[in-house]
Amino acid sequence: MVELKSAAEIAAMREAGRAVAAVLTATAAHAATGVTLRSLDALARSVLAEHGATSTFLGYQPGFARTAFPAVICASVNDAALHGIPGDYRLADGDLVSIDCGAEIDGWTGDAAVTFIVGAPRPADARLAETTRRALQAGIGAAVPGARLGDISAAIGQVGRAGGYGINTDFGGHGIGRHMHEDPSVPNEGRPRRGITLRPGLALAIEPWFMAGGRDGYRIDDDGWTLRTADGSRAAHFEHTVAITADGPQVMTLP
Repeated sequence: MVELKSAAEIAAMREAGRAVAAVLTATAAHAATGVTLRSLDALARSVLAEHGATSTFLGYQPGFARTAFPAVICASVNDAALHGIPGDYRLADGDLVSIDCGAEIDGWTGDAAVTFIVGAPRPADARLAETTRRALQAGIGAAVPGARLGDISAAIGQVGRAGGYGINTDFGGHGIGRHMHEDPSVPNEGRPRRGITLRPGLALAIEPWFMAGGRDGYRIDDDGWTLRTADGSRAAHFEHTVAITADGPQVMTLP
């Protein structure tokens, strides 16, 4: 069931969004050659605590997962597109890193992700990351009252396909509010003017992720969580929590 939020509830979600933004800012600033992914997770835990927030990732176990997620961020490197478990891997020069974080404050949640490059960027990686970021902006731009859910999906997919990237719709955006994952699902590719009509009060996590090799397939590691490109190419992932208002989309996961 799709639930609409009041102005007061959207304001409450904004607090969780600020905590998420703070985590993404801090971890991206700390990431450097030789830094472990586990240390980024430890930093994220401290930032959440400073904001009075709890993690929506830690202990989360959806139907596809054999075990609960053991960290407060997903840290996905190079060919890992989503759900990477932060461990003892040390970042290397040129790594393409995606950090995803969810937070809860006073019963309301926020969810966002960012991709960045450690050290000297490879031009192909920079292009992939920038295209994925532009797809996120295109999806947000389509999230206006009176539009359809498919308009968001079509806007994202158009940017990704124009870049020559692979897109898989098994995992994508979603509704968000008192729970991290709510209805409706927001695929990263679709047909315009299809799906539910967007109304003020609808809160969505819009999250494109693209695969550089141009193929749409993926595989999941033995850990049951880490999703990697099937062809071994690199991947990028961006996400924001967005509220649809009468004045247009309001991004709630900014600092």
